[in-house]
Amino acid sequence: MKRPTIHDVAAAAGVSRGTVSRLLNGDKYVSTGARLAIERAISATGYVVNRNARSLVTQKTGSVVMVLSEPQEKLFEDPNYSTTMRVATRLLAERDLSLVLMMAAGDGDRERVVRYVRGGHADGVLLLSTHAGDPMVDALVGGPVPAVSCGAVIGRESVIPYAAADERLGARQMTEYLLAQGRRRIAMITGPMDTPGGIQRLEGFTEVMGRRAGKKLIAHGDWTRASGERAMAELLARVPDLDAVFVASDLMAAGALAALRDQGRRVPQDVAVGGFDDSPVAVSTHPPLTTIRQPLTRVAEETVRLLLALIDGGAGPGAGPVILPTELVVRASA
Repeated sequence: MKRPTIHDVAAAAGVSRGTVSRLLNGDKYVSTGARLAIERAISATGYVVNRNARSLVTQKTGSVVMVLSEPQEKLFEDPNYSTTMRVATRLLAERDLSLVLMMAAGDGDRERVVRYVRGGHADGVLLLSTHAGDPMVDALVGGPVPAVSCGAVIGRESVIPYAAADERLGARQMTEYLLAQGRRRIAMITGPMDTPGGIQRLEGFTEVMGRRAGKKLIAHGDWTRASGERAMAELLARVPDLDAVFVASDLMAAGALAALRDQGRRVPQDVAVGGFDDSPVAVSTHPPLTTIRQPLTRVAEETVRLLLALIDGGAGPGAGPVILPTELVVRASA
């Protein structure tokens, strides 16, 4: 069968080709009667918009690129990324936009992302898990399409719009809760210190602990389960009598629980464990994790909303940020 064309749609609808074209390109000044006739004709003929042809007219690609600045294996290990991708895909589909995922863990990957975006292949960029000092970010900010971030971009908070959970608030909530349970030797396993989550969750912890937050009580992870296990073993070697640990992500907390089991420490009787995220990991551990719920779905929704506003010519650089509150969720680990 011959592929139906815009001429076929116009003939079936009883309108001009120009009217069909205006409607397909988003013109608001097409009468209701003509719009309904065109929609019926599209359904009857099976017409599908040719994106390449539309791009020549609208200068839009119909796609958004999500850039994840982490190694590929983290995409499958950390459930937070899949939540963000799922929400973004759904909201963009409502606007007939496609999501393209690109990984940017190394210099070659970052250069490829910049070439792709500057080559006119996307209408916007959604940054995920950026690290401080990343040259790719500066290259994208000066590029031809708008960029937003899921979480702040360190050093570019006033330049790149973003939505995020209140990381400091969540860390304070967990630390205050552990103290209220009578725990006194409270350690922390942080995230990477070149990420906003790594920095701000540590800041919240130290704001509550004050001078009690000595260097011996702080170990660093990289958001992976293995790093949480490694950091917990390091803390136990340094501070054998610690009685609680705040871990900056649920995935790392799962690793910390494994290290505590290996050393015969009971949770929560000997050591209370608190996580952060309230991801599916939190209810799959033994015991289930007391954690901080960050509204990941809402953060993703607000991030996409900021990007769509920029694509539509709305708020310019510096729009936002949107900061959403966190919530303490008490389970058996503390």
